[in-house]
Amino acid sequence: MSRRGLAAAASVLDQAATSATNILVLVLAARLSTVSGFGAFSMVYVTFTVLLGLNMAYVGQTLVLESGERLGAECRSALAFTAAASAAVGAALAGTGAVLSGATGWAFAALGLVLPVALLQDGLRYCFSALRTPQRALAADALRLVCVVAALAVQPTGTSPARLVLAWGLSALPALALGLWLLRPYVRDARASLTPYLRRGHLGRRFVVEFAVGNGSSQLAVLGLGVFATPLAVGALRGATTLFGPLNVLFNSANSFGPPFLSRLGDKRATVRATAALGAALAAVAALWATVLHLLPARYGRMLLGDTWDAAASLLPATGAQYAVMALGTCALLTLRVLAPRSTLSLQITYSLLSVALLLAGYATAGAAGAAWGLAAGSALKATAAWLRVHRTRPGVPTPA
Repeated sequence: MSRRGLAAAASVLDQAATSATNILVLVLAARLSTVSGFGAFSMVYVTFTVLLGLNMAYVGQTLVLESGERLGAECRSALAFTAAASAAVGAALAGTGAVLSGATGWAFAALGLVLPVALLQDGLRYCFSALRTPQRALAADALRLVCVVAALAVQPTGTSPARLVLAWGLSALPALALGLWLLRPYVRDARASLTPYLRRGHLGRRFVVEFAVGNGSSQLAVLGLGVFATPLAVGALRGATTLFGPLNVLFNSANSFGPPFLSRLGDKRATVRATAALGAALAAVAALWATVLHLLPARYGRMLLGDTWDAAASLLPATGAQYAVMALGTCALLTLRVLAPRSTLSLQITYSLLSVALLLAGYATAGAAGAAWGLAAGSALKATAAWLRVHRTRPGVPTPA
């Protein structure tokens, strides 16, 4: 296999390792917790997911666009900014959690303590991506997977959400140490500077907007259910989506490796034909996986999610439908990134906010099941609008919103 092929394989495996880590964290937490405890843990994990996405958008996505002789300095600067920003946010979370107290409050306080470790360890992935050495990211993330499973597996049943958060966060320390050691040859003589991240025109601001109106808005809406409704709804939704985690690996791989392949196809017709076929295949996989989960005997479901299984199982039809239409929407947006990359932001803003509204309206109407069907409806509308935009788009000419 060529060097480029090995790098691509390492990137896919690294993505699989990080996805497996997220899935297993939630599965183990659900098995170790009571229903209410998993609800509290899920609220904290959703918060971390949002903060992780914001850091990825503001720091990671801009870092991977860098090239040239200053890559070492850019990597050191990215890690320095992540450390400073995560320490500030972590202190705020720790203080707020201590004031709130209770199971949820102490879990948020624990997140504040471990946030710099978790975000720095994840940030190393973007350094290795920019340096075109994904095998180093794979080594660190594989160690992270092993350590987090071991750390959570030894916790007793009924462990508090705060203790689970601490075990999860501190288990990143060995992977962080390994990643920093692997990065050291590239940054040994480089100097860090926070100035680029504080400038008004920093490109990460645009990426943050796209994340906020895309993934972040729905995550925050789910978190809002725990604040204004009940953490049990958050636990049920997170439990259901956790079971569809393998599909996220496929979606992320399509986004990562699709554009270079599609750009070589030439015309719009060939591009649309390829992405439509990919979308149909991914939707079929999602529907098949949803059917398998729906037919899974309850005793096996409880082996996966513990007491949370009963609540999550009732949401599987809606979550399966959501992932099926998400497959179609993901491939439509992938098409637009190749044909007219500036046309996606207005779609993301409009239909992500509509999805949030449908989620909240669904919860008000029919509880957690209504919220899940609201998310499915929002994803279906976004997919439909994205394919209509593809139909109207000429390559290189963004269609007006």
